[in-house]
Amino acid sequence: MTDKIAAAPDATTPISGGPLSGLRVIEFGQLLAGPYVGTLLGDFGAEVVKVELPGAGDPMRDWGRLRHNDHSLWWSIIGRNKRSVSLNLRTKRGQELAAELCATADIVVENFRPGTMERWGLGPHDVHARNPRCIYARVSGYGQTGRYRDRVGFASAGEAIAGLRYINGHPGLPPPRTGLSLGDTLAAQSAFQGILLALYARDARGLTGQVVDASIVDACFSVLESTIVEYEKCGFVRQPTGTRLPRIAPSNVYRSKDGKWVVIAANADTLWRRLAAAMGRPELGEDPRFATHHARGEHEDLLDEIIGEWAGRHTAAELDTILNEAGVVCAPVYTAEDIYNDPYFRERELLVPHVDEVHGEMSVPGVVPKLSKTPGAIRSSARWTVGADTAEVLGAIGVGRDELEQLAREGVIGLPESPSGADPSADSATASTEG
Repeated sequence: MTDKIAAAPDATTPISGGPLSGLRVIEFGQLLAGPYVGTLLGDFGAEVVKVELPGAGDPMRDWGRLRHNDHSLWWSIIGRNKRSVSLNLRTKRGQELAAELCATADIVVENFRPGTMERWGLGPHDVHARNPRCIYARVSGYGQTGRYRDRVGFASAGEAIAGLRYINGHPGLPPPRTGLSLGDTLAAQSAFQGILLALYARDARGLTGQVVDASIVDACFSVLESTIVEYEKCGFVRQPTGTRLPRIAPSNVYRSKDGKWVVIAANADTLWRRLAAAMGRPELGEDPRFATHHARGEHEDLLDEIIGEWAGRHTAAELDTILNEAGVVCAPVYTAEDIYNDPYFRERELLVPHVDEVHGEMSVPGVVPKLSKTPGAIRSSARWTVGADTAEVLGAIGVGRDELEQLAREGVIGLPESPSGADPSADSATASTEG
């Protein structure tokens, strides 16, 4: 475990291994929010030991809309840069071994329902009693406090109660969801941010470890801008507005000649004049109906009609070229196919080549953000065998081969060569995943 921040030999020389190299993470939990925190930590160099139930392991191994080579494609991303240890936390010995692992950790990440880790003797009090410098990160649906703390937390429910779903979509229609588990991802990023802050407090300010309490509701609520004070001070409840923000004009999606959607945004005076000139109608730039921000807001329907008619005479590619060359905000609404075929995403290393042991050569999401001296990296593929690293990791804390085999027979651990008889079903206590 790291005792302090190590000074770089040369402040101008990049450090290999990532900014979190030398830190050890023990990851508990399953599905998305908690494990994605582990992925982010691993991407930036931390050693991540993922604890899974013997048998099937994390249900994420089998999740995803599509399968390739009879395996989940999602797992190849969420499981990268991690080692797999198979432990049955419902057994006394499994809990003892997990506690020993936590004693070696800089960071513990868990995403079970509040109270679960305490019942297993693995809560923050238990871990800090042996390892006071450990950062203990908890990700749940509703947080560790408040009247809703004990509810099962899914991203869909968190997005709903936090107000994020209500203001999405079109007026008068059911509030839609994004096609992603947005609440889980936001919660994971919030926890990741909290861990980095706690590490700084520990290693730069000399404090002991602390608890990071992140939730789906917290993370979704944090992006609501001024919606609550708008209600408190003005009695105004912000409503869903479809493809545009009222009185922020022009800023909308427009259908191109070839049937694609394109974002065109010129909701600033200088941008509007550029757009008017690019459309071949420079006089509109000074037209009193459109010359100022407030005037354009008053006439946003007319603006959308004018811009929509012009956009419909050009292909999406033509619009992209014309408007970006003119200095107007414009971007096509991309599909996965469009992203894959645009070289920008490889130039930016948002898509990077990777060889996975199950799926072979892949273009996978790269590491963000980009750091100039301590960049993150994909150092290892997802472990496709549950408990692949159990013997090595537990051996390092003094568990001998004979005991490993005995524990496997008892269902306390799972070894790849000695499958455990433990119930592989998902733990009903888990939280923080999209349904």
